Amino acid sequence: MTYERSDIASSEIPQAAVATFQHAVEIYAGETNKTASVWRVFEDHDLPWRPHPRSSTIAEIMRHQLLSERRFFSEFLGHAEPPAREIVPAAENVELLSARLVELARNRLGWLAGQSEGDWLRTAPFFDVQQERIWIFWRRVLHTAHHRTQLTVYARILDKAVPPTYGPTADVSWAGADPTVTAEAAERPFRSS
Repeated sequence: MTYERSDIASSEIPQAAVATFQHAVEIYAGETNKTASVWRVFEDHDLPWRPHPRSSTIAEIMRHQLLSERRFFSEFLGHAEPPAREIVPAAENVELLSARLVELARNRLGWLAGQSEGDWLRTAPFFDVQQERIWIFWRRVLHTAHHRTQLTVYARILDKAVPPTYGPTADVSWAGADPTVTAEAAERPFRSS
């Protein structure tokens, strides 16, 4: 897939110490790029918007993403993170929040790449349970995808173009895009390159 903008270029993604875990480093960079692209469909005046009184605002979701990702990496995975009070920019606007998301992710990439197999497989506290650190990492990725999806729904409600994250959207497609939206498409045989 080709994206209009990638804040973290493939050339910036370090090689993992253990090749088996290279996918984790690459996926973390990719998920950060996708999240930043979704955040940037909003304008500053959209930040206080929420679809329902019990829903979070756009700004609250972005703030939560920054703070919860910091917590996952610091408390659960053991990465040296900035103090929590320094995570969210003092002036909240879409560009500063998006830039901070990318900046923090860039600072984590080398550390992720340096993890040994033992580091990934070691158990650590995760709230009230013990889990392998690789499991905790994937929970982080899923948590990010969950909140990014919330914001794509918000974008659709606000009639904003939804950027591609895992393939084309109703707003963005490209030559060679092959979405699976029919039973026939799902039954296509595997095509090797």
